[in-house]
Amino acid sequence: MTAFSLETFGFPEVHADGRPIKLNLRKGLALLIYLTETKGAVARDVLVALLWPEAARETGLARLRRLLHRIELTLGQSVFETDRTSVRWSPAVELKIDTHLFESACDRGAFEEACLIYRGDFLAGFALDDCPEFDDWAFFRREALRGRLMHALERAVQDKNAAGDHFAATVPAGRLVELDSLSEVYGRHLIRSLLLAGDRSAAERHHAALTQRLRDELGVAPEAETEALMSPAAAPHAAPVTRYVKGAGVHLAYQTYGSGPLDILVMPGFVSHVERAWENPASRTFLASLMQLGRLIVFDRRGIGLSDRVGSAPGIDVTAEDIGTVLRAVDSRRIVLFGASECGPACIKFAVDEPRRVAGLILFGALAKGCWAQDYPHALRASQYDAWSKHLVAQWGGPVGIETFAPSLAGDPQARAWWAGLLRAASSPGGISAVLEAFRDADVRRLLPEITMPTLVLHRRGDQAVRIAAGRDVASRISGAEFVELDGNDHWFFAGDQRPVLEAIGGFIEGLPREGAGVKR
Repeated sequence: MTAFSLETFGFPEVHADGRPIKLNLRKGLALLIYLTETKGAVARDVLVALLWPEAARETGLARLRRLLHRIELTLGQSVFETDRTSVRWSPAVELKIDTHLFESACDRGAFEEACLIYRGDFLAGFALDDCPEFDDWAFFRREALRGRLMHALERAVQDKNAAGDHFAATVPAGRLVELDSLSEVYGRHLIRSLLLAGDRSAAERHHAALTQRLRDELGVAPEAETEALMSPAAAPHAAPVTRYVKGAGVHLAYQTYGSGPLDILVMPGFVSHVERAWENPASRTFLASLMQLGRLIVFDRRGIGLSDRVGSAPGIDVTAEDIGTVLRAVDSRRIVLFGASECGPACIKFAVDEPRRVAGLILFGALAKGCWAQDYPHALRASQYDAWSKHLVAQWGGPVGIETFAPSLAGDPQARAWWAGLLRAASSPGGISAVLEAFRDADVRRLLPEITMPTLVLHRRGDQAVRIAAGRDVASRISGAEFVELDGNDHWFFAGDQRPVLEAIGGFIEGLPREGAGVKR
């Protein structure tokens, strides 16, 4: 039996026993790729809608039959298993596709191997002009794979530097810079790796190029951390700040900063990236201020940021489990949970499940239910939510949503570039679509009366992403919760005036019972 392989990174190609096959059937090539990616039987009606969207059903089915026949003639053997309603690759056919090899390498932690397999973007230069559904599917698949590449490259840089192979680390670091030339985090990866490898002249060239790009495209200067790398007195450190812990088969990226009698775990919302969070000056200032109150812990949920990408959305129960995994890794005994926006419900779930470990709960701009119901008028209706989600996903990779999430920063070119870069690094359009869909269906209202620890609920009056009525509702369902209305219309906790937010948090933490004094009942 002939062994077939599909190469889909770059313009797609079909090989039989290592020899290229010229398949002069553009829709035939699309059909082979789609069947391979779906890993199972596909309904004939689905394929017709995908490849002949304007055709009548019977016409489309006839065209599909002819296309299947022509493909098998070209390949020289029967490769499909069909019945009256569906089509699939025959299980008897030996078949490989590079996307599956790439994802398998990522799953095994073989990041260097994965980066070698990824030769170009998925189906680059290939499109079906009259098949918008196929092109949409290809777009989401392309972005998901590209997101996994970014993650693999970052992990490869960390692994190589940790092993002392600094020159090898410059290769994935350079690819990161090519993929996102305005990211100072990626620029610092490359500059630091070059310095560690002893090539200061190359580091200076890349620093100068990064400085020029930031000036020309954003009108800003490099951050202090970037400049400090080039100081003659500076000694670049090889040890990565980001660490990993494995829980339920998934590696979670986390960081800790500072020390103190208690820990503060910050969960910022629907996207995160433990390294790029420090790239924005306002975010960095806020997190640094929290470090004065206790040891700061940040982590990326599974499927987000630098944590392993997974096939399913990180729902509330799973995220609560991930919180416990990270807290065990850092040996945390007394924690204050800070859950913002979409991460509020997961913090609520963990606080109810593990009350003895939680000294206090802070919710910022959070809501208890993802969408509207007859008894919950504080959120968007499901149809409105889906329309908003679709818009967000369609514009992914640009600074989409910043006008709603942070009106005070919407006119700042550096903030817009940072947000766009954070979105690209944190997830893909397909990945974040699943996250948003999971949150739409979330509902933790039944858990709120079970919260036993001191709770602070913060919400800005003009919040354009989550109505303040949702914050009031959360506070009203938690016995003894303190509700603080803040001025402003920013949804991000670090945007706008940080002072009243930090003062409220500081006062709340100062008033918590000392360790061993018990919790509120």
